[in-house]
Amino acid sequence: MRELGYTRVSTSSQDAQLQLDALVAAGVQRRDVFADVTSGSKAAVDRPGMRKLLDYAESGDTVVVWRVDRLGRSLIDVLNTVNLLRERGIGVRSISDGIDPATSTGRLMLNMLATLAEYERELIVERVNAGITAARQNGTRFGRPVSNPTVIADKLVIATDARAKGRTAVEAARLVGWSRATLYRHQQAHAAREAAAM
Repeated sequence: MRELGYTRVSTSSQDAQLQLDALVAAGVQRRDVFADVTSGSKAAVDRPGMRKLLDYAESGDTVVVWRVDRLGRSLIDVLNTVNLLRERGIGVRSISDGIDPATSTGRLMLNMLATLAEYERELIVERVNAGITAARQNGTRFGRPVSNPTVIADKLVIATDARAKGRTAVEAARLVGWSRATLYRHQQAHAAREAAAM
């Protein structure tokens, strides 16, 4: 059973010394501290220091952090990281926050974090849905822009003519600014419309 430390600062101008000193004072060996200097925009598992820690840590080890927010960019990310570690049999302890899943108080704190993370998820979904609704009310259209059937028909004539002159499907599609798949899709739709008209 080892105690492994983890520190994170957002920029190289910030100093992780306070975190490191707290970890060493809590009994973590300096050689067992993994560090990241990265913005909070990256999820914990995408950070190089955290990946090294995950590769190194074994079941029975405990990851010690100065504060629990060092483990992630948001409550959701923190909770995902804690759950990932616990699934691997790795404990988590936060010095400043008093979070230690080995204690009943620590488990209560983690359950509160989980509840808050779920609340944060719901707020994000509500904000996104409200934004989409407001955008639609203001005339914003989502999805692929509607194509002009006349333009499509003209492009199909050009592409069909190019194919008749020996060009490949890719070359014919490029002539009109399409991919080969788009050319095939429009040809099939055109053929279906002609068959329906008969």
